[in-house]
Amino acid sequence: MEKLLLKYIDGECTEEEKVKVAAWLDADSKHMKEYLALRKLNDISIWQTDSSIPVYEKKKGRGIKLNKATMFELLKIAAIFVIAFIAVRFFAPGNGLKDELVMQTLHVPAGQRAELTLQDGTKVWLNAKTTLTFPTQFSDEVREVKLDGEGFFEVARNERKPFIVNAQKYDVKVLGTKFNLIAYSQDGGFETALLEGAVEVLEHSKTKGIVLEPNEQALLEDGQLIVSSIVNRDRFLWREGIISFDNATFPELVHKLELYFDRGIEIRNPKMLNYKYSGKFRMKDGVEHIIRVLQLNHAFNYQIDEEQNKIVID
Repeated sequence: MEKLLLKYIDGECTEEEKVKVAAWLDADSKHMKEYLALRKLNDISIWQTDSSIPVYEKKKGRGIKLNKATMFELLKIAAIFVIAFIAVRFFAPGNGLKDELVMQTLHVPAGQRAELTLQDGTKVWLNAKTTLTFPTQFSDEVREVKLDGEGFFEVARNERKPFIVNAQKYDVKVLGTKFNLIAYSQDGGFETALLEGAVEVLEHSKTKGIVLEPNEQALLEDGQLIVSSIVNRDRFLWREGIISFDNATFPELVHKLELYFDRGIEIRNPKMLNYKYSGKFRMKDGVEHIIRVLQLNHAFNYQIDEEQNKIVID
């Protein structure tokens, strides 16, 4: 139905399709909310600015794509995307004004995820509480974006134009690859994991850094980047709506649940701090379902404080 609604919003429906949309809207009041949410997403959609791309191609590539796992609570999702447009003029030595670069910022708050395709064809998945800043069109020399949070990148290969992700402490430079990057400014951490291709992790302003091979990750520990093998590839399934833990401490697990479900969790039972868990959960099942499953391994009680949007574990 989503494809038909997008055609309706773009004014491309046939008369028969318009009747079908009208009947769907009348069938349930929730349908109208979903339609309005989708329309809002469309209104703030990300578009390509290359005039050489046919109009039909622009429409295919311009939108913020929400995968099936993120279609739940569509109205809530539509309200959380903030796009900021900043026109930046930059100059070439001796040539005066060279070009105008239009930057966009996409923010995904706690409890949500998003997927988008950049102008060069690179696919990006953004996790909760993540901000991505990127140009509507890349320059001729480099493809550069800025990330605060967690993102999974499938970079379109272009040997003439490297792709660089600026994070708080490091830059990640690639030509074409698949990798996951965690760099939340609020906690000062940094971790990048390479699944395919090759990446180079560099300190800001440095020209040489650490080169990772597939199935390797670089983790910042005590001010040093430590390279190791990826043990649990399932943890990158967050982009498909799956939470995976491998021998995670209860505080680590709680931190992720707070991030993914936008709900505070208070641990009052000190014994819980020593427990470790492994397993996979579907985000769409909700945080209460996950907590009930955790109770099967270690007995504990919990209460829900709706007024403070908090879960208390004791």
